[in-house]
Amino acid sequence: MISEPGSTLEIRTALPAEAGTIAELHLRARSTYYPDGVPQAEYDWTEAWRGSIERADGRVLCAVREGRPAGVASFRTPDGAGADTVKLFQFHVDPDHWQSGIGTALHAACVAEWRAAGRRTAVLDVHVDNLRAQRFYTRMGWVPDPGNPPAPGDHHLFLRYAVPQGE
Repeated sequence: MISEPGSTLEIRTALPAEAGTIAELHLRARSTYYPDGVPQAEYDWTEAWRGSIERADGRVLCAVREGRPAGVASFRTPDGAGADTVKLFQFHVDPDHWQSGIGTALHAACVAEWRAAGRRTAVLDVHVDNLRAQRFYTRMGWVPDPGNPPAPGDHHLFLRYAVPQGE
């Protein structure tokens, strides 16, 4: 758990009971960058988030402000990758909390966990219309993945992050 002094922000492992609240946060965040409506809106995202939270081979961190999830990150080793690689599958901050430092704090918590677990590389894909996220990831040090350029017509960009080693 990470808490900021003088702040009500706490970053901790998400709880299965929070899956519905996290799914709602996820939908609000995704709704901001899909110009034609959110795909898979009818999908059972609550159950999907509960499954991610309960996975033995993954982690879901939750940024909690004033007792309520305000950001979430889900990561694990991607299929077929080495143990030194981690994939950031989901990273969302509630739009009501943008520009409040939650994303930066949540990203720092992810990096700390990756470093402690001996991860050297992190990967993710981001929707091409999600320019806000692309700017955020660039500020955090993510770069285009040279080993995974987007295919023609692909709606995602693939990014890579060199996990800082040491402390």
